[in-house]
Amino acid sequence: MNHKLTLVLLGAAVALPAFGQAPAAPAAAAPAVAITATGTFVTQYMFRGQRLNAGGFQPTIEAAAGDFTAGVWGNFVIDDQVPGSSDPELDLYGSYTMALGKDLSIVPGATLYTYPKADKAAGFYKSTFEPSVAVNYTVEGIKFTPKVYYDVTLRGATYEVTAAYAVALKDLGTELGLTAQFGTFLLKDAANGVSPAVKSWGDYWLLGASLPVQINKESKVILGVAYTEGRNAYVKQGNTPKGVNTLAVGRWVASVGYSVSF
Repeated sequence: MNHKLTLVLLGAAVALPAFGQAPAAPAAAAPAVAITATGTFVTQYMFRGQRLNAGGFQPTIEAAAGDFTAGVWGNFVIDDQVPGSSDPELDLYGSYTMALGKDLSIVPGATLYTYPKADKAAGFYKSTFEPSVAVNYTVEGIKFTPKVYYDVTLRGATYEVTAAYAVALKDLGTELGLTAQFGTFLLKDAANGVSPAVKSWGDYWLLGASLPVQINKESKVILGVAYTEGRNAYVKQGNTPKGVNTLAVGRWVASVGYSVSF
């Protein structure tokens, strides 16, 4: 959610020689804003190894201007909703990419997760806020992305590393994207309005592939398949014994999306 709301302020000062001021350079043109709208149907909604519903529709509207990216992502349940969870989920996200070289960049960002219909009485939150920072490093065509998230509402961190590689399919005029991911998390306040607090922790992994099929210059269909699993996942309240997190399972996920750019 993959899936961030960020405000970044940048400032710069230019020192001029004491004996004279250099001619002012023309002001740089503001970067054009590119907007992409995507609608995706998925057979399962899996988030960090936890199954939140079966079939779902997940639309995204994203705007990019230079190194800034911001968007809105949603999940609308089609089948098998987790009792008490929100339908829909609507998330605001944003990020800023700082290039440090040809193959290296740092990406701070954040996500505001919102759950308008969450049942607070059942321990669900209406919203949570999660800043993050990622490092992108590409070597031999493989893009490695270690990333750290910290949810200030759930009071916990997630540590994640992703490797991505694209296989060129020249005869088809496209490429096959391959992804591997592993993550681990520990949340200290996983349930809303509960005392003592509920801790939740676990690991997750994913292997996936995606195939974009270009329709025209502005639009494409994206086919995807992945297997993801939550492991070593538990919950614990106060001094009571830990219990298994029943949302952490392994599932195949198939997806088909349509994306158009403006």
